[in-house]
Parts: sequence; C-alpha cells; structure tokens
Amino acid sequence: MSDLIRFGVSLEKDLLEKFDALIGEKRYTNRSEAIRDLIRDALVKKEWQENRDVTGAITLVYDHHRRGLISRLTDIQHDCHHSILSTQHIHIDHDHCFEIIVFRGQAIDMEALYSRLKSTKGVEHAGLSMTAVIDKTST
Repeated sequence: MSDLIRFGVSLEKDLLEKFDALIGEKRYTNRSEAIRDLIRDALVKKEWQENRDVTGAITLVYDHHRRGLISRLTDIQHDCHHSILSTQHIHIDHDHCFEIIVFRGQAIDMEALYSRLKSTKGVEHAGLSMTAVIDKTST
C-alpha cells in the first residue's frame, strides 16, 4: 500500500458491536482490514453492474452418467471459447464430477454463460464467483 490515509468513522454502538463480532468470526486482525475488504467488494460489484471486464470461475457439480450432459456442457463452453481461459475436471466419486471453468470477459456475458450452464438439465449445483481488478487511478 503506497499512501495510507487515516480517517474517522462514526457508528452507533450496537452496529459497531455487531461489526466487531463479524470481523472476529471472519478472523480479521483489525477493523481496517475488514473495512478495506468491504470497500473492495463494493467496487467490484460496481464493475459488474457497469458490465466491465471481469475474471472469475464457474463451478459445476453433475452426474456424469446423465445421457448427453457432458456433450451439452462442452457445446456451451465452446460457444464461449473466447472467454474461457481454463477448465479443470475433477472426479468426486463414481457418479459425480466437479468442474471449474475460469473465464474473463464482460460481466453480462459471464452471467449469461453461468445461467446457461447451471440451467442445463443434469447439473446438480453451480456457483459463480466474479472479480475485477480495480483501477486505482480512477477511484
């Protein structure tokens, strides 16, 4: 961190007590770290809402015995080949697979890819995690 600036924040006592309990549960070492993460999260969310370039991962759990499912998932991914950076396929047990798809692209396109994959019949669970690199010169 190049320039550290201190500033004060006024909060109601009960709100601060709840915040302190939360940062204790999350194992932050101090309030400043927790506040920095909250600010970063808000800035990343703003990037998503403005349909900026994001990077992230889609996770899928599915039964690989489901007829035609792997082919459908692969076809969807090939439709977005320009945004998919990497995939990893993990065998959970005899019946289930876990797939991680790493992507980079416009937020709206990545949310559409996620929706297509998770709504594919046979996908049992899906997750989406997106982040953005915040331009420090514009904030």
